[in-house]
Amino acid sequence: MHDTNPDFPMVRYVPYMGVIWTVAEASKLGFYNGHPDWCNVGQGQPEVGDLPGAPERITHVEMDPFDAAYGPIGGTMEVREAIADWVNRTYRRGMSQYSAENVSFAAGGRLALTRLFNIFNDGTRIAYKNPDYTAYEDYLYPLRRSCELIEIRAEEKDGFTIPDDKFVEFMHQVRPDAFIFSNPCNPTGQAIQGESMARYVDAARRANCLMGVDEFYATFSFNEDGTPAKDPISALPYVEDVDRDPVLVFDGLTKGFRYPGWRAGWAIGPKYLIEMINRAASAVDGGPATMVQRAAIQALAPGHAEAELLATRHEFAVKRQMMIEGLAKLGIKTASHPPLGTFYVWANIADLPGNLSDADVFFHECLKKKVITVPGHFFDVRPYRARPTDEPYRHWVRFSYGPNRQTIQTALERIGEVIAEHR
Repeated sequence: MHDTNPDFPMVRYVPYMGVIWTVAEASKLGFYNGHPDWCNVGQGQPEVGDLPGAPERITHVEMDPFDAAYGPIGGTMEVREAIADWVNRTYRRGMSQYSAENVSFAAGGRLALTRLFNIFNDGTRIAYKNPDYTAYEDYLYPLRRSCELIEIRAEEKDGFTIPDDKFVEFMHQVRPDAFIFSNPCNPTGQAIQGESMARYVDAARRANCLMGVDEFYATFSFNEDGTPAKDPISALPYVEDVDRDPVLVFDGLTKGFRYPGWRAGWAIGPKYLIEMINRAASAVDGGPATMVQRAAIQALAPGHAEAELLATRHEFAVKRQMMIEGLAKLGIKTASHPPLGTFYVWANIADLPGNLSDADVFFHECLKKKVITVPGHFFDVRPYRARPTDEPYRHWVRFSYGPNRQTIQTALERIGEVIAEHR
């Protein structure tokens, strides 16, 4: 724990988290995004250039003079309708439909989630999973004195997932008011899907527990053999009543559509919850830029969106295999369950020589070769900021296959050099 700066005692110390910390450390050695000599296999964004079979990238947007004015805080009706239409044709064919009123548009996924965490009542019992997305610690930290924060820890023997029977029992015994988690999971790449997701949704419905599902990696879905899955991974097909089931799903153009710099995200769920989130937005952020929403409508157009997401899934299936096989050749073990989603491989470096088996040491040694990784302890969400003496994920590392194939190959070669130098 750091003390406050004596010159500014009114300001709390804000630590860098996860990928932001790794980039800050690498920047001290000359790294910047796009640097041709660096391999960032810690990055949380997908490659953003052309892919085989994908439509042309959107590089221009036609602006209206009124785009210079403030837009609606929850997004324009046009973009909200486009999102609802994409969700319905992707997940809800033959089922009840979401409308524009079920959608809140925000300037990025983090902001969409921030709006949610700003509408919880004092005393709300909020459950969270470990390991999970690093930013959840930041969301929960301000609520540590006003809400009850309840951890449920995924175990390695279960592939770092919460099996549906364990989740159902947790809902029945603990009865949290809200449960927030990423699915597919950042960092493990594991996913709750199919009948298991149906049981999750049913358990939340029965307990009247608001289930917030961060689905930014939904597009990156793979079969057990590594081939691209037919469908994305989502809770949305298992919602029965779009306005009563306590399910909020978060997604956007950041990952699957490969436009992270647009900062285009959304929440979709019951109208009442969306209205409260939009009201919170009036104080939290004031609403998104209208011109970005015009571009988002283009990206979500029928045919265009489907072609983009299919091409992305096929290319990333190839890179997934590259990363898994490349790490195995280096003696780095991936988790016992292969990743079925995201573009991350959660791997154990305990068998590497000497102190290289410590993820922090491994990180700094790889930096010397201009390779960025992310130590696993960042994904151990601790809202009270009290770290254990023995970090449970000190031998775990998140490797990203978000970069292009050449960058992944070069990174694996350089990591091999690091390991060889420590034998």
